[in-house]
Formats: sequence, structure tokens, C-alpha cells
Amino acid sequence: MKRIDNKPMLITYADGLGGDLPTLRAVLDDELHGAFGGVHVLPFYRSSGDRGFAVIDYDDVDPAFGTWDDIDALADRYFVMADFMVNHVSIRSQEFQDYVARGDASPYRDMFIHWSEFWEHGEPTQEEMAALYRRKAGGPVKTFTLADGTAVQLWNTFFDEQVDIDPRNAVTRAYYDRNLGRLADHVPLIRFDAFAYATKKAGTSSFFVEPDVWEVLDIAMEPLKVRGTEMLPEIHEHYSVQMKMADRGHWVYDFALPMLMLHAVMTGRTDRLHHWMTICPRKQFTTLDTHDGIGVVDVADLLTEDEIELVSDRVNAVIADSRHLVQGAPSAVRRDGQKAKPYQLMSSYFSALGGDSQTYLLARVVQLFAPGIPQVWSVGLLFGANDVEALAASGDPRAINRHDYSREEIAKRITDPDVAQYLEVLRYRNSSAAFAGEVAVEQTPDDHTLHLSWTGAEIRSDLRADFRSQTWTITETDVNGTTREIMHAPASVL
Repeated sequence: MKRIDNKPMLITYADGLGGDLPTLRAVLDDELHGAFGGVHVLPFYRSSGDRGFAVIDYDDVDPAFGTWDDIDALADRYFVMADFMVNHVSIRSQEFQDYVARGDASPYRDMFIHWSEFWEHGEPTQEEMAALYRRKAGGPVKTFTLADGTAVQLWNTFFDEQVDIDPRNAVTRAYYDRNLGRLADHVPLIRFDAFAYATKKAGTSSFFVEPDVWEVLDIAMEPLKVRGTEMLPEIHEHYSVQMKMADRGHWVYDFALPMLMLHAVMTGRTDRLHHWMTICPRKQFTTLDTHDGIGVVDVADLLTEDEIELVSDRVNAVIADSRHLVQGAPSAVRRDGQKAKPYQLMSSYFSALGGDSQTYLLARVVQLFAPGIPQVWSVGLLFGANDVEALAASGDPRAINRHDYSREEIAKRITDPDVAQYLEVLRYRNSSAAFAGEVAVEQTPDDHTLHLSWTGAEIRSDLRADFRSQTWTITETDVNGTTREIMHAPASVL
């Protein structure tokens, strides 16, 4: 299998580009040839909900998508990332179904977190409940009925098809060892989904609780270390949390970049973006969009409350006409007894920028030069607008940015001049030796331009972008000091 490299990584569902894994590979090899070095295939196992994130088991690839041979074929050509749910399993999993059937006699009984046993007095005090980092209005608990009619309350952070598990329990640790070991045989990088929710402790937020979080991480990393497999934790929170992970040498996500980029292109100001790129971790994967919404909590203290509100209001205005179609999904967070705050904005990144291709292309090109490895969501790759039909069909606000493309649609989209130029920049980013080197965030004389450079052994690549005129130019300089232009913004904005 190919190992992690500083080349663009595509993010997609197994059926998001063409319908299954063999077609995904064909699309990467043909229509998207040369654009990507890696691919993150979102959960491709059997699942009972949350579009793959309620995993029934990790034994096999869902037959609707393909087989392990298809994953291996991808991994031979691209560095592949797969998901593992550290925090929860499907209620249809063999482990949970055994507990439902056998109750206290089940060997999996203590794999699950019993609400009444968790709290000292059987239930949380008002203060303890207020302290919880909550993704549901009623709190992280759900009542289940066992086969003998007994009702039990178990920890349930997200959706009805999921139930949380206790990382410290011996049975859970065996579950981690077995399944993470299986995944590590096929991919070099595993994303720990919802990792920060796995640290539960009475009297705390039960979210990224220190020092407990480092113990949980060590437990989950055990089967990976022996195989040399790397890990990327999925954590949406204050950027300081990512800094803590980075300080310990782990890969992290740059989830602050999406809102900072929106602010920059909406205002023409680059000071906030420049500051973040100067201080952000270097061992990171950058995003502008993913299969979820545009994260808001990640940018606190990097933008002011007024700046966050400005961006949020403009994005929310885009989806105002479709809000009545939403039935509900975690889009707010409650913590420390405070009023619920926006967790993420529900829109495609292209629509969030008003469907303006030139503005959008500027944001995408800047991401490719930002510190870290760029990840590109399949909808964002093809300049995808909000999918209101999918939203209406599912009621899940995240569906607005989860359009699945047929191969015919892909072939049509890549002929769009702006998409075609973006693919040209991606192919350059994927092939230039400059990006094997170091990144620098250069000083600029004003607050509306950005200058980013990557310097390899024999070549330097520079991006100069002006957020007021929305123009950009990429140049290369060789060891002899000779500079040539690689490409620039379309003529319509020059």
C-alpha cells in the first residue's frame, strides 16, 4: 500500500463518484487522472444509519460498494484513509444485539455505558448535566428495551442507530484490537471519528477530558503502532485542541480554515487568515468542506464573534428558503450550561460563496498552498451547489452538501472551464517537487494579499493572491533563480 504523501487527497463516499468502489477507482484513474495522491473513502462497511457511521461490523466491505480487493486496488495507487468509530457502534452490531438478547449475562454488557451506573447517585445533578458537551437537546442518553422487557438507559451521543462504548472496558479493547488490526492491513491512515466524545467523566464536559483523553488515545493506538499505521483524530472544537494533539506529534485537521477563508473572501481582508497560517500546525490535513457542514466552533478566538456572525449570516441567507425542509441533525452544541451555539453551517462551500466561480476558485487555490496536505470533498471538487432535492428527500440538513455524482455528471462537470482550471492546479500541486519541501507564509505590505511559498530541494513554488481583486498567480523559481509563471486567475478577473 502507498504511504502518506504531501499530495492532494480526495474525500468521498464509496458511492459518491460513480456508485461504487470500482467506479471510484476508474474515475480517479481517468477523469481525475493526476489530480490526487490520496483518497479518504468514508465508511464503506455494513451500517444501519448515519450514512455509514453506524457501523454494524468491520469484517467486510458493504457488498453494495465492492470488496476488500477494491480497497486494496485503491491503496496500491493512492494513499487511502478509512474511518473507525472510537466512540460508538451500531445498535445492529453483533455485540449490542447479544446484550439486548442476554442482558446481564452477555459478555458485552459492560462494553456499553449504563447511565444510572455512570453517575454517583444514579442520575446527573443539574450542575453535572449543564457541564456536559451535548449534541442533542435531551442530553447524551437513550432508553433501550432488552429482550426480557427490561428498560435500560445507555449513553447515546448522536443518533438513534448508535450506542456509545467504554474504551477502558476489556471487551471494548478487544473490539478495538480486532477491528483496527483488520483495517491496518489495508490502509496506512485511519481516522478516529468522534474521538473526543470517548472521554466520559462525571462532573466534566465529557468531551476531550484531560488527562483521560491521552489514556484513551493510547488504548486505541496500540493495534496501530505495531503495524506502523498512522491516525488522524476527528475533533471539532477550539483550535487549541488541535494544537495539543499536534504538540504530541499526531496528524490533525485544519477545521479553522473554512470559516477563515470565507471571512477573507467575503471581506477582502487576509489578516485573520495570515495570522492562522503563521501559527497553525504543519502536520495537518486542510479542509474547506467535508461530508458534514462548515464548522463554526473551530474558529472561536481566531475570528471575533462579530466576524463569525457576519460569515454565518451570509451563509445562512443562502439556505434560508430550504430551512423548512430540515427535520433535524446535530447542528448546535450545548456546553457549560450556556445557550446552544451554532456547531456548523449547512451549505456546500460553492453555494456559501454565492455560486461565484471566480471567488470559489481563489479559495480553492489558496487551500492548495496552505500549510498541510489538502483534502478536497467530492462535491467541492466539482463546484457543487446545494442539493435541495436531496435535502427534501432526507430531511437531514447535511444532505444539502452530499450530492452523489453519476459518471455522466462527472464527465460533464469537468468540462466546465473553472472546474477544468481547478483540476489543472490540482495536477500541478500533485506533481511539483516544491511541495516535498517546507512551506512559508510570507510577509505582505497590506491586509488584502497573501503570499505562500513551498521550497523543495531544487524548486520553489509561490502563490500570490489578492483578495480584493480576487486575482492570483502561481510562479516557480529554479536553483538558478529563473522564475516562470505556471498559471494565474482566469482572464475575466484580471
